[in-house]
Amino acid sequence: MKITEYPQTNYLVPENVFLVDGPSGTQTINTIDLGKELVPKVVPEMHRMIFRGKNLGSTVYGFQLQAIREGVFDDLFVGDYWEINDIIWRIVDINYWFNCGDSPFNVNHLVIMPDWILYQNVMNYSTYNMGDGYAGSTMRTINLDDAKTTINAAFGEKVRSHRQVLTNSVIDGKPSGWAWYDSIVDLPNQINMYGSSIFTSVTDVNNIPSSIETIDKQQFALFAIKPSFILDKFLAGQWLRDVVADNMYAMVSGYGHAGYYGATNYLGVRPCFAIG
Repeated sequence: MKITEYPQTNYLVPENVFLVDGPSGTQTINTIDLGKELVPKVVPEMHRMIFRGKNLGSTVYGFQLQAIREGVFDDLFVGDYWEINDIIWRIVDINYWFNCGDSPFNVNHLVIMPDWILYQNVMNYSTYNMGDGYAGSTMRTINLDDAKTTINAAFGEKVRSHRQVLTNSVIDGKPSGWAWYDSIVDLPNQINMYGSSIFTSVTDVNNIPSSIETIDKQQFALFAIKPSFILDKFLAGQWLRDVVADNMYAMVSGYGHAGYYGATNYLGVRPCFAIG
């Protein structure tokens, strides 16, 4: 019987199977796996457009690291995760910072974030620190240290530093200056989480605020595909690194709305970083 003589269908269901033939002989593959395998084979960049959510193990294995460093990202998709030391570390984007920076970050990488806050702390112990922006904040200079320790224990030398634009001065509650910094572990900004800067200075004919320049120009792929992941798993509030006003920083509210909060208050620390 010829293939063309079989009954035809105009739709697929998960239970459908296809035949494939090759060096391992004739085998079958189901509809879902076929799609996940076929589309990314066109270009590796498609791996950041497909959500899978697979548990990748309790460590980054050698073959996984090789797939990252070679830029092929075999069997690695947005939403996949490692569960290490009782924390879920999820892939939120792929090659997001590639070729960015005053020293270009020419390293194939995954952007990783935990599914929930690692702990709570303040952005600044006092309003005195506000003039130094996020770069000089208590959060970045001191309070991220515990997160760095936790991340180093999980990923070690796989964590890669890249160059990042950060606000380093604030005047009258507005970002007034920036510089390039080495970024290993940092808080995400509003664009990373929401896809836009909801609370920030805006450009008009008399005011072009270069202090809000950023290499983080679009939403992390995971949050664009599945916005539910923007929220902490336990619905805790999360600090973001954007200065909003005098003693105010942006935040992700546990209620699901974009907000801001006084910098001397305690909120969740849920950082982002690159591995590769």
